[in-house]
Amino acid sequence: MSNKYKKSEQLIQEAATHIPGGVNSPVRAFKSVGGSPVFMKRAKGAYLFDEDGNQYIDYINSWGPMILGHNHPNVTEAIQEKLQDALSFGAPTKLEVEMAKLIKSMAPNVDLVRLVSSGTEACMSALRIARGYTGKNKFIKFEGCYHGHADAFLVKAGSGLATFNIQTVPGITAGAANDTLTAAYNNLDEVKSLFAQYENEIAAVIIEPVAGNMGCIIPQQGFLEGIRSLCDEHKAVLIFDEVMTGFRLAKGGAQERLKINADLVTYGKVIGGGLPVGAFGGKREIMESVAPVGKVYQAGTLSGNPIAVSAGFATLSYLNENPELYTQLDRTGELLKNLIGESLFKKGIEHTINQLGSMISVHFGEHAVTDFKTASESNISLFNKFFHHMLDEGVYLPPSAYESWFFSIAITQNEIEKTINAINKFES
Repeated sequence: MSNKYKKSEQLIQEAATHIPGGVNSPVRAFKSVGGSPVFMKRAKGAYLFDEDGNQYIDYINSWGPMILGHNHPNVTEAIQEKLQDALSFGAPTKLEVEMAKLIKSMAPNVDLVRLVSSGTEACMSALRIARGYTGKNKFIKFEGCYHGHADAFLVKAGSGLATFNIQTVPGITAGAANDTLTAAYNNLDEVKSLFAQYENEIAAVIIEPVAGNMGCIIPQQGFLEGIRSLCDEHKAVLIFDEVMTGFRLAKGGAQERLKINADLVTYGKVIGGGLPVGAFGGKREIMESVAPVGKVYQAGTLSGNPIAVSAGFATLSYLNENPELYTQLDRTGELLKNLIGESLFKKGIEHTINQLGSMISVHFGEHAVTDFKTASESNISLFNKFFHHMLDEGVYLPPSAYESWFFSIAITQNEIEKTINAINKFES
């Protein structure tokens, strides 16, 4: 790295003596794209500022939560107000009730909600509930879909594992993975085959309705509808992992946007407004399996933490009261897709851009990207070069070709023009 990133270079060397790899989440290490990670110091609106004073247009947004942009006044004021009361109670609060009511009012097909502290926890709990409710053990997930780092999910999980070329994860026993069945995303025939092969054994199908861990991958027509029908036919629970898509693609998330009802839904990221909040919810009959009503045990000391929930409640309230923001995000996404495409086309760079709402990804290659296999066939080395060029030009992209970009309402015409100007300078 140049002197432009001198403090970040020094910090990663120091961090590596105290933290594995110098980072607290693997993708931050820049191992896929090469070079050293940038250490951030502050953020405002559409911009990040690193320890060296460099400024970046942010297309990660903390991997999705900052849909309103950084330090939105509604969110920061809510946190500051709640700080006057307490940091944590370990007891019920009124705000938890209000949060659950708000989620139910925004998301279709959600009768009961349980708050947790992360998306991983939400997905892990939803799977346990599906197994307890159905009395069956096996479940289907999709290659390239990531549902957190619980043992059963780390099978062909895309994203971070693909970034580090980890095919099998040490520490996960065969027993933990034996009940995990995998199919290719957008391949309904493989799902049908698994249900036929393991008749009366499959408790659930869990899926990112719009995948974000192999880039942004959009479900093809009839794919989710077919899964819904198969789950109904075989009495399996359909779980939508909306940790990324929840309250981002629409007020009601992917369920609303794609007009498909799940049985259970998991949330994270946007639901916390930047602080650690997750949730799972769904049909009353299934959710009443959860303790203390039912016998499926799930607990969390900091679940419903008042500071975290205040940030999430402020974020969701603002989105709920200003639904036109989703139209704005859609228009921004379509404009970015078109302008990025035009710039790369003029340069003769083969590419595919997948975009839905405020999720977008650029894949270098002429082929359509519809699943993990086709995402893996993209020109990863060219993406890595593109990433570092954009970083040097003040545009912060996910440091992996296997991650969706996320943008916020703070992205305006000014930031779009700066982004396209940066791309126009790229030499492949």
